[in-house]
Amino acid sequence: MSDNASHDSFFALHHGLPRQGPGSDATTRRLLALCGPLPERPRVLDLGCGPGRSALLLAAEAGAEVTAVDLHEPFLDELRRSAADRGLDGSIHPLRADMGALPFPDGSFDLVWAESSAYAIGFDRALDEWRRLLAPGGTLVLTECVWTTGEPSPAARAFWEQHYPLRTVTALSSAAVGAGYHVLGSLLQPEGDWAEYYGPLAARADAADTAVPGMAEAVAGARAEIAMRRDHGSDYGYAGFVLRPADPRWRTRPEAPGEAAAIRQLVAAAFGSEAEAELVDALRRDPDAWLPGLSYVAEAPDGSIAAHALITRCRVDGAPAAALAPVAVAPAHQRTGAGRAVVRALLDAARLRGESLVLVLGHPEYYPAFGFARASAYGIRPGFDVPDEAMMALVLDEDAPVPRGTIAYPAAFGV
Repeated sequence: MSDNASHDSFFALHHGLPRQGPGSDATTRRLLALCGPLPERPRVLDLGCGPGRSALLLAAEAGAEVTAVDLHEPFLDELRRSAADRGLDGSIHPLRADMGALPFPDGSFDLVWAESSAYAIGFDRALDEWRRLLAPGGTLVLTECVWTTGEPSPAARAFWEQHYPLRTVTALSSAAVGAGYHVLGSLLQPEGDWAEYYGPLAARADAADTAVPGMAEAVAGARAEIAMRRDHGSDYGYAGFVLRPADPRWRTRPEAPGEAAAIRQLVAAAFGSEAEAELVDALRRDPDAWLPGLSYVAEAPDGSIAAHALITRCRVDGAPAAALAPVAVAPAHQRTGAGRAVVRALLDAARLRGESLVLVLGHPEYYPAFGFARASAYGIRPGFDVPDEAMMALVLDEDAPVPRGTIAYPAAFGV
């Protein structure tokens, strides 16, 4: 059997399916929401778009100008017809191109989108090569198959080692941070996303003419994949990641041993009093509050500390949560992005550590840019009177239950 027969049969089996990987309109919307505010008419690059389900939604609901890329021209033809039928042909521009050799200038897009397609070149290569395409403040969204257990079954491990090496959500988030991104959000896709893909694929396999050269092998491969999911679906899943390149002007890192005095000096200068500096010192002395590795600094070009941010342990109705406070920027570096850089880096560190909920009492005009929203929307309230819009929460793990109740801060906060 020729390679062409295998290739043709594979695509014949998949033509006309609504999706070419696990997904749903609901998941696309959830990922879009994690991106935060977008320009009025965002420039979007949809990579490995297939028949274009995501491209159609992004054009219709985000008002996006979408360049939709795929190597398989029949998929692009499907997208052209769908876009015309929905009156979106002026907003969607299908293009046959290789996602590993893209022809676009640097900074061309506000949003690079890749649902169920980054595997074609690999997650790490995608992170490296697609960053240049993003305009300042741009966002990369991709989904990837992941282990959902630390001990996958031998059958699942053997299957995926043959096809594509999997990592956990935490491992992929760490890889993204190591590649110079901040993780704005991640989510494990629901089981229904698999059904939206495998349901139509299974029906197509049942109806396929296996006498066609290559079709029997294509059908067998699809059925083996579906059976693996049925029998070992608790071992793996699909996850979405929303990423933004870090500001290259600021090196961020955990505070180093011996830097407590310099941080104290910076915090006092930033707030114009000793009160916040004394708060940090008191939190250091509280073993129930202090979380090693979650005191972060941003360095100025000369190596001095330009900004500091701290996360300590708090509780919501007895459940562990994290409190972001204080955030301090040296007077000479205020309004330069140093504060934003250190907060984003600290939130990444908290996410990789396994924290699922961060709370902050702060300016409602500032913290929503990091994804914070009113804590009261989650049923979380402080035990003292503050404006509702000033008490905010950020859910780092979309799949973890969010506790409800009253916030108990460390004693050092005096509330």
